[in-house]
Amino acid sequence: MGKRRGFFAELTYQTQQAEKRRRQQEAAAHRAHLAAQRQAERATKAYERAQKEAARSSAAERKAAEREAARLHVESRLAEVESMNASLAGDLADIGGLLAWTLDMDDYVDLESLKISTVEHPPFAPGRMAISIPIVAQPDYAPEPVYEEPAAPSGLSAVLGGKKRHQQAVEAARTAFADAHRHWERARDAAHSSYVKKAAQREESEAKRVAELSAAEKKYELECEKREAEASAHNAEVDKLINALAFDVESAIQEYVGIVLSKSVYPEVFPVEHDHVFNLASRELSLEVSVPEPSSVPSVKAYRYVKVKDEIASTNLPVREKKERYANAVWQVAVRSLHEVFEADRAGKIHSIALAVGVETDDPATGRPTTVPLVIVAADRETFNSFDLAKVVPQATLQHLGAAMSKSPFDLLPADTSRGVRVRGQ
Repeated sequence: MGKRRGFFAELTYQTQQAEKRRRQQEAAAHRAHLAAQRQAERATKAYERAQKEAARSSAAERKAAEREAARLHVESRLAEVESMNASLAGDLADIGGLLAWTLDMDDYVDLESLKISTVEHPPFAPGRMAISIPIVAQPDYAPEPVYEEPAAPSGLSAVLGGKKRHQQAVEAARTAFADAHRHWERARDAAHSSYVKKAAQREESEAKRVAELSAAEKKYELECEKREAEASAHNAEVDKLINALAFDVESAIQEYVGIVLSKSVYPEVFPVEHDHVFNLASRELSLEVSVPEPSSVPSVKAYRYVKVKDEIASTNLPVREKKERYANAVWQVAVRSLHEVFEADRAGKIHSIALAVGVETDDPATGRPTTVPLVIVAADRETFNSFDLAKVVPQATLQHLGAAMSKSPFDLLPADTSRGVRVRGQ
């Protein structure tokens, strides 16, 4: 069976997967499974610690440590069994409550709720682009050398050759000053040149940063505008669907049913798929529902730990119980599918539903894919809405509606449609 989901139906389907996980996590069976799982993990870790302790112990202490490790091993295996049984109990409870699962919620879909009221934009995160490159510091120039001429000789020193020696000292001082000044100038010019180069590089890098930041801001603005435009276009499509539904456009009614069915939450252990076609002339919805094969449904009644073999064994459900459990699940799916569509269609646009519940499998004769019909039933709105589904037995409800029903869904015996399905059961 090919799934036919429109855009809004697919959107609703994805949202409902999160809702399904939430409801499953809130279930008592799920909480029990998690608690048992945590206990199993704690017991396993305790056993592993005891093993290590035994390996480190002396010969005298080893036997006691090994006994403790063996005890903890049994404890961990029993905790594992408890976890498996809790998970199994949750799965079996889910399968047994397929109809009750949906009765506590309204299946009507307010199409206005599909609109995007607020567009969520991620914060603008420019990162390092937002940080200005530090300005290059002015160089710390060494002080310019100052010429200091040697003091002139006086008195007797001037008479005894001091003037000549002074002249020589002056020449030497001037030469040293000239050398020192040239060295200072070279250092000053080199420092200034390095400063100018670094400043130019900084200006270039800063200009590049500013340009990149501006480009990033523009890109972010365009992305925000795109999200806003997409939201507006989405909301316009919702308005279009609402308007078309109000005027009984066939495709709009079909799309609405797709949204309703995509909103239907089934447990992971019993996945269900829908396909449908609405005929405006007859006001009838043809609905096909695919349920999982019997082999994919849990057949284990309970798990137990066999100490002598150190293994976990299982006890299978009796064949009769497996058949009854699977058949009851199929009957529940049929009644639930009718309920979900009729309850969601508050405007009464769908007058009747022709429902077929089947299993997709391989034909044992040809090996080719085939669908085995397990329930085929027709129901009109007025009759079905008069039922109190909280009190019904799904099998009896279908019989009352004159459904063609498989005598053994578990064995994939097809429903007998030779009598037709629009006759009320006697």
